[in-house]
Amino acid sequence: MLTTKAKPMNERNATKADDQDWPALLARVAQHGDRDAFRKIYSYFAPRIKAYAINQGFGQHAEVLVQEVMTNVWRNADKYSEALASVSTWIFTISRNQRIDLLRKMNRTKAEVVIETEELWQIPMEDTTVRSIQNASTEKCIRESIDTLPEEQMIAVRKVYYEGKTHQEVAEELNIPLGTLKGRLRLSLKKLRVMLEATEL
Repeated sequence: MLTTKAKPMNERNATKADDQDWPALLARVAQHGDRDAFRKIYSYFAPRIKAYAINQGFGQHAEVLVQEVMTNVWRNADKYSEALASVSTWIFTISRNQRIDLLRKMNRTKAEVVIETEELWQIPMEDTTVRSIQNASTEKCIRESIDTLPEEQMIAVRKVYYEGKTHQEVAEELNIPLGTLKGRLRLSLKKLRVMLEATEL
């Protein structure tokens, strides 16, 4: 288990990790089951997931959350889409959802207030840079573009690309044929591409 001191989550921190191409590493995991690539992802993101857990009052189960999230990342690396979110945002979303699932298992949902913390997750440890501001702005625009999709397409995109669920899982959850789900995803991605090109992102 990692013993690295937990730090706030952000891919743009002033560390050697800035040089990593996270989408490329994730692609290696998805396509080849590359353990070395996954080790690099784990080493960087696991301490930040732990910090997120602690900051959300989840300290006693922080390690459990880390393992659940990183297992999910390993299994669903092929579901990540660079066109929809940064790797940081994708892993944050998985972390948030896994945390909620664990809370439900512990019957703590009635007393739990779920707070959206993605903005805090992305705040740099060092001085804010133009690059980090641009990234946050781009991701906000993407989320807003997704919200403009027809409801059935918006739900499909969120469940597959943000919640990290398989196509089969989402099709069963929505009670629709697998081919129908894939069709919705194709249409939504085409629409998003047009919208994002129009904003010159």
